[in-house]
Amino acid sequence: MHNLTEIEISALNEALDDEYMAWSVYDQVIADFGTIQPFSNIRAAEERHIAALHTLFTQYNLPIPDNSWPGKVERFASIQTACEAAVAGEIANSKMYDRLMKATERPDILAVLQNLQEASQQRHLPAFQRCLERHVRQKK
Repeated sequence: MHNLTEIEISALNEALDDEYMAWSVYDQVIADFGTIQPFSNIRAAEERHIAALHTLFTQYNLPIPDNSWPGKVERFASIQTACEAAVAGEIANSKMYDRLMKATERPDILAVLQNLQEASQQRHLPAFQRCLERHVRQKK
């Protein structure tokens, strides 16, 4: 038995789906443009984020949904447009985590959600912003 509320279960599912989507987008960028930074490093980070959420699913005896995103994510015409989309995605990700953290008071779930938000805002967003700046400069 998991003893989580439906709101908590929904929050965990939404967080996992978002991490699956991010991994799939970055994986598609790598498939389209090669192993480029920061996409390859951040795709590996997304794998760790997914694993952290899987641990919570296992701990609370919840079924772990499959990643339904591969082959269904947006494809980009250039690395620059991929970086632009990644910046927007990381900004949206932070807002999502602000909302999801209001769904629970459980310290273990909050710790994972806070860690994921922190990684997004303190590491992923700046990396994608640098990527965007680099590609904009190259066009000049």
